[in-house]
Amino acid sequence: MDTMGRHVIAELWECNEDKLNDVQSLEKLFVDAALKAGAEVREAAFHKFAPQGVSGVVIISESHLTVHSFPEHGYASIDVFTCGDTIDPHTASDFITAELEAGRSEIIELPRGMGPVHIQNRDSKEMNKAPSSS
Repeated sequence: MDTMGRHVIAELWECNEDKLNDVQSLEKLFVDAALKAGAEVREAAFHKFAPQGVSGVVIISESHLTVHSFPEHGYASIDVFTCGDTIDPHTASDFITAELEAGRSEIIELPRGMGPVHIQNRDSKEMNKAPSSS
């Protein structure tokens, strides 16, 4: 392992606003994302703000996943930090991005704990979302 950990920061835009404002669904999504990545979930704490927005954290043995949502802007700020070399934080962040139906994303990775920080731009995507049927 070249680093102590990998920290993925995802800027998600044009997300499903209802999903961004549903505290129970976001908590389940983040726990599921951690498990999908192979992490060991220890604890979760999520809070719904009035009139809108959610902040939450899932503590994993390997570090954490966090979210801060702004439904009024269709925006979510996501962090996935994993220590060790067995968990890929991109597995979790990609799952979250898809489930929140992000239309646009910017994702960077920061190697942590081994000297000067070198930001690695993973990608910036314009997603092709199918129009929702109402």
